[in-house]
Amino acid sequence: MLRWLLPESIEDMLPHEAAHIERLRRTLLDFYLGFGYQLVQPPLLEFLESLNTSGTQDLDLRTFKLVDQLSGRMMGVRADITPQVARIDAHLLNRKGVARLCYCASVLHTLPGSLTATREPLQIGAELYGHAGLEADVEVIRLMAESLVAVGAPAQRIDLGHVGIFRALIADVGLSAAEEERLFDLLQAKDKPALQQEAAPLPPAVRESLNALCDLYGDERVLDEAARRLPSLPEITQALADLRQVGRALPDVPVSFDLSDLRGYHYHSGVVFAAWCDQHPAALALGGRYDNIGRVFGRARPATGFSLDLREVARIAPRRDEKGTVLAPALEDASLKAAISALRAQGEVVMIALPGHEGSWQEAGCDRQLIQTHQGWEVAAL
Repeated sequence: MLRWLLPESIEDMLPHEAAHIERLRRTLLDFYLGFGYQLVQPPLLEFLESLNTSGTQDLDLRTFKLVDQLSGRMMGVRADITPQVARIDAHLLNRKGVARLCYCASVLHTLPGSLTATREPLQIGAELYGHAGLEADVEVIRLMAESLVAVGAPAQRIDLGHVGIFRALIADVGLSAAEEERLFDLLQAKDKPALQQEAAPLPPAVRESLNALCDLYGDERVLDEAARRLPSLPEITQALADLRQVGRALPDVPVSFDLSDLRGYHYHSGVVFAAWCDQHPAALALGGRYDNIGRVFGRARPATGFSLDLREVARIAPRRDEKGTVLAPALEDASLKAAISALRAQGEVVMIALPGHEGSWQEAGCDRQLIQTHQGWEVAAL
């Protein structure tokens, strides 16, 4: 076996790509900091029961598992950072008021999310804890939209949905967990023929409403159509009113509605949203409200947030023109050292030419060199 081979869907980041991703990371974290979101850094490993707070099979299957040699307990490599941030808010910070937190770190998946996806996404996101009102959802959606603009990958549309609608429709029909999951998957795929077949045993009103969800996507008129086609249950009426209020609070954001988009259905508890960009086949950023996630840590706080894979954003975000490196001779010369320090203070990269490597410095990125003239040390083309 070739020792340099990596596992499938695991890859290195070479210098230019790593530099591009690092600039995006710094840009976004600084952007979030400007809105009051404080950086946290959870550990890579935790006990398994702490990582899957929703108890969903999907997250469990995506999590690499191992035995802790110290305690003998099962541990997991995080597949999602949001449960960890919820633990920090609930158990460590323990603030009475609002907490705004952000993060950026790698997660690991047992299987890639798609044919082109990595199994090691670089997850970056922001979470707002402690405010149950729609103002928090509006703030987080705007933050997500503006952060994509900040890195040059603006969303063409941001779909809003609400998991309360689906939950209200199936609340009293006695579905098993597996049946509920199957309906959820078919709604996500908007597979109406398969959905009709799967929903055939359900009461006619429920069956027709589930089929209607597949068609309910578009602008605000979708909400009026939903009010006509869906049962007038209090939960559905409230969910549609919430979606309308959030959409109208974001007049400068390309908001649309998709009532069958239930990403993170088991995870979320209210408004959910997804940012789409024409250059990317899947949603570029995902988020929503998840008020119950902190309950397993002893403190269920209102919460909403979003995350994205920085590796995927880097594929479509424009790259900054990189200035080449200045090559400096390896001499013990006070004036040379002063010239090098001055260049570095101006933001230039200066590399010392170690002896014995003449002719190879251009492959290291050098396009200029420091040469000594009668006027002192000057930068010239290499």
